[in-house]
Amino acid sequence: MEPDSTVYKTLLESTKAIPWKIDWSSMQFTYIGPQIEQLLGWAPESWKSADDWAMRIHAEDREAVVNFCISQSKAGADHEADYRALTRDGEHIWIRDVVHVVRNEDGSPNALIGFMFDITERKKTEARLIELQKELEALSYRDGLTNVANRRMFDSALEVEWANAVSSRAPLSLIMLDIDYFKQYNDRYGHIRGDECLKQVARILSETATRSRDFFARYGGEEFVLILPECDEKAALQVAQRCRNLIIDAAIPHASSQVAETVTISQGVATIVPSPMDQRIEFLELADRRLYRAKQLGRNCIAVDE
Repeated sequence: MEPDSTVYKTLLESTKAIPWKIDWSSMQFTYIGPQIEQLLGWAPESWKSADDWAMRIHAEDREAVVNFCISQSKAGADHEADYRALTRDGEHIWIRDVVHVVRNEDGSPNALIGFMFDITERKKTEARLIELQKELEALSYRDGLTNVANRRMFDSALEVEWANAVSSRAPLSLIMLDIDYFKQYNDRYGHIRGDECLKQVARILSETATRSRDFFARYGGEEFVLILPECDEKAALQVAQRCRNLIIDAAIPHASSQVAETVTISQGVATIVPSPMDQRIEFLELADRRLYRAKQLGRNCIAVDE
């Protein structure tokens, strides 16, 4: 029967985990599993000292990983470290090093024994999950039908721009827009074409948010909203007029409209230089009342007062 040490060595070298041992006093490898060559391309005999290990860590990870492992080892604490190990052909593989500190009777380190694990696939999965999480977060702020920002994102954007306007004492304008007689559009053409109409209107109106901080969103149903930071009433009225003209120019048929033969929009425009005493919700309600006023005036128009 084989000695126990030979059995253990055979078992260790048949696993995917790569065993290794470093003598603390000399910082020399006294053993590293032959699997290391298949994984990284570096032959076992090339792993002579801890310096060889350190220099085969990706430059962006090296300092933090080495400092962490040294400090933990000096403290006699077992530890783990994830890092990118360089392969002989210049690529990199994610490694998890699990380290056990063998201590002398006085508690000082005697040797380090560990296992290296290839966690590249796990890291790819983690990165993909993070990417998916970001995509889901982005989707949560986007209207599923029109693909423009949704009400949730609008609320966040208005909060930010309101705070900026209060701080800078700059004007802030808001345009509330509503497709005229949209219920009648759905009744006549059906909801599928109604959805297409919403998509087309959203695409057209989003073109009016031309500055970097201009913000366009679907507010709900057939209503949309534009936030125009640092924009006075005169400039906001010009944007609203452009919105109206673009929709008219699109000439989307609407035989059931009572104001035109094509789709039109009604708009309410509100502008404020907010003070700390003003309320954001009241500003939003003001724009909404002016939108209602535009409908009272016969639709297909812009209201800047109540």
